[in-house]
Amino acid sequence: MADLKKAYKTIIDDHFPAEMAISFGGQTLQYRKRMWRIEDDGQMVERGLRYGENPGQEAALYELVAGNLTLGDCRYIDPGNGLVSGLDEAAMRQFGKHPGKINLTDVDAALNILKYLMDEPAATVMKHNNPSGAALGANAADAIEKAFMTDRLAAMGGCIAVNRPIDRAAAEFIAANYVEVVAAPAYEEGAVALLSERKNLRIVEIPKIDQLAKYADMTFLDFKSLIDGGIIVQSSMKSRIRTAADFLPAEVVSKKGDGVACARKPTTAEYRDLIFGWNVELGVTSNSVLFIKDGVTVAIGTGEQDRVGCAEIAVVKAYTKHADRLCFAQFGVPYNEFKLDVEKERRSQSDLDAIDAQTTAEKGGLIGSRMISDGFFPFRDGVDVGIRQGITAVAQPGGSMRDKEVIEACNEADPQVAMVFTGQRAFKH
Repeated sequence: MADLKKAYKTIIDDHFPAEMAISFGGQTLQYRKRMWRIEDDGQMVERGLRYGENPGQEAALYELVAGNLTLGDCRYIDPGNGLVSGLDEAAMRQFGKHPGKINLTDVDAALNILKYLMDEPAATVMKHNNPSGAALGANAADAIEKAFMTDRLAAMGGCIAVNRPIDRAAAEFIAANYVEVVAAPAYEEGAVALLSERKNLRIVEIPKIDQLAKYADMTFLDFKSLIDGGIIVQSSMKSRIRTAADFLPAEVVSKKGDGVACARKPTTAEYRDLIFGWNVELGVTSNSVLFIKDGVTVAIGTGEQDRVGCAEIAVVKAYTKHADRLCFAQFGVPYNEFKLDVEKERRSQSDLDAIDAQTTAEKGGLIGSRMISDGFFPFRDGVDVGIRQGITAVAQPGGSMRDKEVIEACNEADPQVAMVFTGQRAFKH
């Protein structure tokens, strides 16, 4: 254990080359390894990433610096657009414990969501490259707090990224909580000084965040390495849902005359949540189901093998996190700590019962929420999970052999639930 603790604190040397080139036929992309001049053991040295996904794994960060790639009718992203890969010493306002692979891929995953949410202040809290919470807000501080409180427990030790400058109010909230990384386009006067009181916090400034909207239409190369040394390469995913008009009607047209269409269309408020939710969904590991309400994630079911399972897990998480929020707001302690105190007769059972009763009555905050699924519902049981919790609208790709049954579930609900199709799947692995 002592050696592992030391490994967590050690910045390891990597043996990856300073430059790398990838050739696609006659077209070559050139990359340069990102290094930072930092203080390590009292000496100024050049170092790259702290380590990879785990201590002991060598890793390197490369920035695209030259070359252009066009395959078919697709022009891939050009050099000069560095975000995470472009971070120099000036952008690292505080190195903290020095960034490893996961710290920076968390920032990148956050930006991949935020690029669709640039019209309003928005924040995401990332944990292991998945959002534990995402929110729109009146300002940076409001968006950050809403995203953080979606899942206060998971957010601990996470990465906060926001698409607006961090002011003192936002910095005060972040500094009051345990966070590993914060990324923003800028920091207003006094914000960095306040955040720097957390000595291990990585404080990252990425000015190009204010240009993120343009990245929504850029295509990058997405590589997956295989254990045999081979690779699979694909074009990056793009959301086709930017406005309400981009959704497709949830309907099944049949030559036999037994087709069906969703009886109710979403309201303006529902469309806003469905657009927001779908673009957060693109950043969540599949299979996944999200519940959204008023521009904030209520619960995120992530990485399950079956669709109804991720819907059910999202519901369980909604109830669990709602109870924790109620407990923390009223008593200033986490729900699990409060429950343990009750078991040890240090707190009142009646207070715990009241929290549980309110959580049940409010269905974990899911009443009036919208349900987002990254893949179609193969059976109606998945959407029925949401209907039982009081959802009002659903967005999903469509295309299932049982779309008719799923639409009928929405029409049979009381009150009726609106549904639209996205016309695209959003799997992420």
